[in-house]
Amino acid sequence: MNAALITSLRQQCGGPRDGALLRFSLGNALLADGELPGAIAELRRALDFDPAYSAAWNLLGKACLAAGQPLAAAEAWRSGIAIAARRGDKQAEKEMTVFLRRLEKTQP
Repeated sequence: MNAALITSLRQQCGGPRDGALLRFSLGNALLADGELPGAIAELRRALDFDPAYSAAWNLLGKACLAAGQPLAAAEAWRSGIAIAARRGDKQAEKEMTVFLRRLEKTQP
């Protein structure tokens, strides 16, 4: 199922529907499939399209953490928290703050 979804989403990249939502969806599907480098790359592309996409910042942090990149995860969540606060997206701000605090407690 995920392979078909990933193929379908990849086919749309570079076309008229290419954008933050498409790249976010592809990153999410790749993350669910365990393709961490690809997920991180696509989530960064989503943020190239829309740097204020707080859900993409959140998922990028999760993907970076899963890939063993805690510093990149913390950086993504800090950026996402700032964006969410500016946009008034309280739920995203709160969620990323919780993830960041948990990460900071585990880091020396």
